[in-house]
Amino acid sequence: MSDAHEAIRNLLGSYTELMDAADWPAVGELFADASLVTSDGAVFAAGAAQVQALYENGTRLYDGSPRTRHITANPIITVDGPSASVRSSYVVFQAVPGMPLQPIITGRYRDEFALADGAWRFARRCFLVDHVGELSHHLTYEVP
Repeated sequence: MSDAHEAIRNLLGSYTELMDAADWPAVGELFADASLVTSDGAVFAAGAAQVQALYENGTRLYDGSPRTRHITANPIITVDGPSASVRSSYVVFQAVPGMPLQPIITGRYRDEFALADGAWRFARRCFLVDHVGELSHHLTYEVP
């Protein structure tokens, strides 16, 4: 396995940890040079400030935590020089007062990464939603 693969896997894992910790400034920084897009390519956040605001304003917290566990699985990483693409799956679990632990959303990520100044960075993340469960305790908006 190459250093690029390991660095990219670490970025995928960092995203999940930061989301579950509600560390929105750090989540924003992960996407400082990136855009978040829908399955049809529409950009809904770009850069650190917009990504931070998206999660800060769109995620319900319980004593400072979203009470979630984000899992990214089955990454298929293709490195091509200073760029890389990754196909992976995700599931988000949540447990809050009055709602037992359960999966609340599943889907796929289509990510692009770029190597800049010797470090891998997110360049683009496309969200594909496959299954939606009880999201009303997690998000302040509806998932289309």
